[in-house]
Amino acid sequence: MYQYLIVCPLVFLAGFVDSIAGGGGLISLPAFMAAGIPPHFALGTNKLSSTLGTIISTARYAKNGFIQIKLSVLSALCAIVGSVIGAHLSLLASEQVLKAMMVVILPIVAFYVFKNKNFGDSKEESLPERKTLFISMGAALVVGCYDGFYGPGTGTFLLLLLTGLAKMNVRNASGTTKVINLSSNIAALVTFLINGKVMIPLGLAAGVFCIAGHYIGSGLVLKNGLKIVRPVVFVVLLCLFVKIIKG
Repeated sequence: MYQYLIVCPLVFLAGFVDSIAGGGGLISLPAFMAAGIPPHFALGTNKLSSTLGTIISTARYAKNGFIQIKLSVLSALCAIVGSVIGAHLSLLASEQVLKAMMVVILPIVAFYVFKNKNFGDSKEESLPERKTLFISMGAALVVGCYDGFYGPGTGTFLLLLLTGLAKMNVRNASGTTKVINLSSNIAALVTFLINGKVMIPLGLAAGVFCIAGHYIGSGLVLKNGLKIVRPVVFVVLLCLFVKIIKG
């Protein structure tokens, strides 16, 4: 029972954060580990709960018209391809190399978020549809590669690229990010299930709390947009930086 008491409240918080700005895994995965669950089972069970939560926030964005089906599906496919490439690259290069790069990159990204007060809600004219599609697919491929290689903060980086380069508003960018995250989560979950690395009762219980977090968080984005997303992104980046520094 103590595992449920440790995991469920933290997974709720992770779902809340993840639905807004990505990076929920920075909270949920350590929660499973803190409850004494072996690493591979922690990864698999975390994927079950996070997939259930992501389904809810994705559905909520879709219901409110913030998911462009063609763009999201093609971007998700690119992210999956990128993830496969990244996973293979991780076998060739040391993870320490990427960690060292992130120590430099993260403060720059955080400074961009701090200075960019509009953050996807500017009055700039949106890009042509085809250009937005190509930029989104390219961003998904690159971030997917990062996800396969290392992973933490994937949703946050994708959200920043979609608002910054593709000029999407924060709600549409959040919706697209959720579709991409959902596709990668399902692919990973199937792998863990096949290999028997999922504690299903705990994963389903945590999934209920994750669903609640995603539902509340996505609702705040739909109502407040920039006001809620920008500060949460900044906090996620700070947590990621601390995690990398501590190793």
